[in-house]
Amino acid sequence: MDIRNKATRIRLFEFKTPQMRAFHLSWFAFHVCFFGWFGIAPMMAVVRDDLNLTKTQIGNTMIASVAVTVVVRLFIGLLCDRIGPRRTYTWLLCLGALPVMSIGLADSFESFLLARLAIGAIGASFVITQYHTSIMFGPNVVGTANAATAGWGNLGGGTTQILMPLVLSGLLMLGVSETLGWRLAMIVPGLVLFLTGIAYWHFTQDAPDGNFADLRRRGALVEAKNEYGARASFGSAIRDVRVWALFLVYGACFGVELTINNIAALYYFDNFELSLGTAGLIAGLFGMMNLFARALGGFFSDRFARLSGLKGRVRWLFLTLLCEGVALILFSQMQVLGIAIMTMVLFSLCVQMAEGATYGVVPFINRRALGAVAGIVGAGGNVGAVAAGFLFRSESLSYQQGLFFLGIAVTLIAFAALSVRFPQGATSEAGRPVHDQPRAPAGGYRTGEQMS
Repeated sequence: MDIRNKATRIRLFEFKTPQMRAFHLSWFAFHVCFFGWFGIAPMMAVVRDDLNLTKTQIGNTMIASVAVTVVVRLFIGLLCDRIGPRRTYTWLLCLGALPVMSIGLADSFESFLLARLAIGAIGASFVITQYHTSIMFGPNVVGTANAATAGWGNLGGGTTQILMPLVLSGLLMLGVSETLGWRLAMIVPGLVLFLTGIAYWHFTQDAPDGNFADLRRRGALVEAKNEYGARASFGSAIRDVRVWALFLVYGACFGVELTINNIAALYYFDNFELSLGTAGLIAGLFGMMNLFARALGGFFSDRFARLSGLKGRVRWLFLTLLCEGVALILFSQMQVLGIAIMTMVLFSLCVQMAEGATYGVVPFINRRALGAVAGIVGAGGNVGAVAAGFLFRSESLSYQQGLFFLGIAVTLIAFAALSVRFPQGATSEAGRPVHDQPRAPAGGYRTGEQMS
């Protein structure tokens, strides 16, 4: 996809340009999606007592919350190619608000499971975020742009752990029972999701030069069909072994983060006998590292690319993932609260830098099929979370044992990153500023061609 007029710099306090409006609205929308996606997680101790859930049932709801996202992420990138990220995000946010608000109607394990399954669809918002910034920013800063928007979006996992117990506490202070309180609390993220969807429609556009529909009417963008259609794009992506290597890698970093978001508050509540508010506050530290950690992963990916091209990006990805695995193993062995918190923060830094490093590589894998590649790799994160979820639903394994085995798996998967290789000529393009890249042909750009 050759998109003209991409931004070559990230100006954080600039809101007038379409590139920076997309930057800020996309990270905020993803942040809000996390708020709805995992809003129930820090209140699970209350939900567990209210619905009489067993450990296995809680594990099944965790798996459900990330399982459906696998399917949605596979196709959401193709939908972006077809109707544009603006329209796709708007629909996802507005429709996703419905199951978030209605989860409070659950009165059994089965209805609660179905609600978490439906809510999981909004996790596909990540792919739209990465897609939108990838077509708004040039290759010299795309790693940083992707990592910053995704990282500040993932930050929602931390703020959710902190805010939702406070929302519940506020309702309890008003005299509402715990049984009703957690149900009413989920209305808050649902409303925020819906309002954000309206804002996304009014304040963003698909590309620097306009929306896809307008560009196609002007002849500046070909229709997403035939050789530029979903079938060709998806087929090209699934035949590339590098896509599947990154699928595994992203499962070992983002999949692990999703798992920790689901269990962290309950882990500290049970293992260290803390109050629900304190456990949520500590668990929130894990997600709060996204304030800068994932952006650092993308920032250093861009810097390594300037030194040694795409090889530098891949080596940085391998290093961060390896450190993540070692840090997770250490965290699983901690018995003292203070040391456990410090080790968790170190682990969080590594896992989120690995995520940023992954999407510092993704835009260069197959430029003719950006949406498909972003969707498949993003789905890998949820497949990883589903696989990890089985470790934490077993009655025979403690959470600490599950974390230990997960750390070993991450360490081994890190070596898959080294299988991501590029043609020699491509390595010189990764860190080159956009003004040194080949220009789009006169008359416009095409969704199926290379992205500069």
